[in-house]
Amino acid sequence: MKELTKRQKEVLSFIANHVNKHSYPPTVREIAAYFSISVKGAHDHITALRRKNYLKQDGNRSRTMSLTENNNIEDENYGPFANIPIVGTVAAGIPILSEENQEGTLAMHKSSLKEDREYFAVKVRGDSMVDAGIMDGDMAVIEKQNVARDGEIVVAVVDDAVTLKRFYKENSRFKLQAENPHFKPIYCQDVRILGRLTQIIRYY
Repeated sequence: MKELTKRQKEVLSFIANHVNKHSYPPTVREIAAYFSISVKGAHDHITALRRKNYLKQDGNRSRTMSLTENNNIEDENYGPFANIPIVGTVAAGIPILSEENQEGTLAMHKSSLKEDREYFAVKVRGDSMVDAGIMDGDMAVIEKQNVARDGEIVVAVVDDAVTLKRFYKENSRFKLQAENPHFKPIYCQDVRILGRLTQIIRYY
């Protein structure tokens, strides 16, 4: 199949995730609103995806878009999509317990992921990271790793609670820094890194 542009990959991923979440595709207006583009712009992207054989549609009827068989998002090893497990909720505020039970999957275009790395997704709760552009209700895509560099935004475990913060290593302790002046940093002697933030997915 023909290569997609970056925006076409984003539109295709949005459609796939909408289908996964709601069991039906988005409308052209919903796509336009999500990407802050005109309805004509959204329609042009859909037309391009159909022409490149990534989408099919029953004429111009609403909510009849579907991915072609070559885009079967149910199989992580088939087609251009990978299914990222959603494992629970992470606090962007005071740390809260997070049940690591899979709550579904997030379909992401493989071009936005590293081939040799593992990923998981968590729902963000709280507003302590708003100045980093991370809002309550966002979906955070996390690259699994157990180390972090200063300044990276990580999912970390502190006293059996899981939180999303910016990580710093100090002389005798670790600091988990919020991105909201109303929240104080979390200081600790021991912290376990689960992974670093790679992308934020937001649904309107």
